[in-house]
Amino acid sequence: MMLALIIFAVTLVLVIWQPRDLGIGWIALGGAGVALLTGVVQWADVATVWGIVWDATFTFVALIIISLILDEAGFFSWAALHVARWGAGRGGRLFALIIVLGAVIAAFFANDGAALLLTPIVIAILVRLRFAPGATLAFIIATGFVADTTSLPLIISNLVNIVSANYFGVGFGRYALVMVPVNLVSLAATLGVLWLAFRRQVPAVYRVDALEPPRSVIQDALIFRMAPPLLAVLLLAYFVTAPSGIPVSLVTGTAALLLMAIAGRWWQGGRGAVVSVASALRHAPWQIVLFSVGMYLVVYGLGKAGLTDEGARALVWLSQQGGFVATVGTGFLSAILASVMNNLPSTLVGALAIGQAQVASHVQELMVYANVIGNDLGPKFTPIGSLATLLWLHVLAGKGYGIGWGQYMRIGILITPPVLLLVLAALYGWLSLLGAAA
Repeated sequence: MMLALIIFAVTLVLVIWQPRDLGIGWIALGGAGVALLTGVVQWADVATVWGIVWDATFTFVALIIISLILDEAGFFSWAALHVARWGAGRGGRLFALIIVLGAVIAAFFANDGAALLLTPIVIAILVRLRFAPGATLAFIIATGFVADTTSLPLIISNLVNIVSANYFGVGFGRYALVMVPVNLVSLAATLGVLWLAFRRQVPAVYRVDALEPPRSVIQDALIFRMAPPLLAVLLLAYFVTAPSGIPVSLVTGTAALLLMAIAGRWWQGGRGAVVSVASALRHAPWQIVLFSVGMYLVVYGLGKAGLTDEGARALVWLSQQGGFVATVGTGFLSAILASVMNNLPSTLVGALAIGQAQVASHVQELMVYANVIGNDLGPKFTPIGSLATLLWLHVLAGKGYGIGWGQYMRIGILITPPVLLLVLAALYGWLSLLGAAA
């Protein structure tokens, strides 16, 4: 257990530190290699871990490629400018609308896409509106937090969701039925808590005439016209193909390929292309593929060394206290683990423990979704809770909006617990109603 813990701790520290700009994927693979050489994990475990994470990993890559192409085409800038105009010059309304826009993007393009693509656009708009630094920081924090707290509704909204749904065989339709209403509660709670925290920093009014027309930021009119129907068909395809067991990554990858063909004008030999498909592929998170295998393998070894057994015992005890306590307890345990371990490995630990715990089927379902919620929202306690947060902080620092770890954690500890508690309570209530209706 101690050896497995040391390997995990060193690997995680190096992932955060990234000495000499080593990619997180290579670092995680290095940790996995040490785990293999020391016997913490076996070669057979590689196939087991890959079977758990491959679909989620390639779905995530495909979604980011779609997001990058749409971003280069001006899709998100166009949406943000419309939202700024809908604010009608009222700061409070703009604050709420930006949070809603972040929630919509997180739902369809994953939390990473919402945080990394929307944040620079929001900053650019606020600069044009001449917002004070305090007001700009309030909007930046809101954008970063809502990306995770509202990444619950669909399986594709977060890598955590895909791993959990695949591991427990939860279909796309069932997952959406449970989590869409819960996500609405999360959105409302996030909006309420963020407003209470930052209402004094948000200006009462702003000048709408300082904004350029939304149409002016469209870079590729063809992508702009084709994206909405393509995304609508993609969403429908998730529901239609789920009962057949078709991997989510295959559906998402097909959509990404079609969008790449449109962007690259492949039927014209590339003539007339505006958006660089090569750039989108180059900036896709390929390191996440290596990270998924490496880090999950390191954590799998930690689970084999006893962490999964301890987690299963804790879950059994929680189940004995009743469904509500089991739900809230599982969610907060997952959140705490994610905040110190990173939510991707924490998700696997939680899934393994839930699968091993001998609990009633309805309690297990509560725990499965509570584990997802804890790992989606829990990373907001600390900067190391998710890779998206670390990348988001790096992007902000590059634009001159550095947020220290101490400042981030003060905000995270203030905002996260009440939202997490409300969302877990909503999960328990909604699943109880679904169970009664059945």
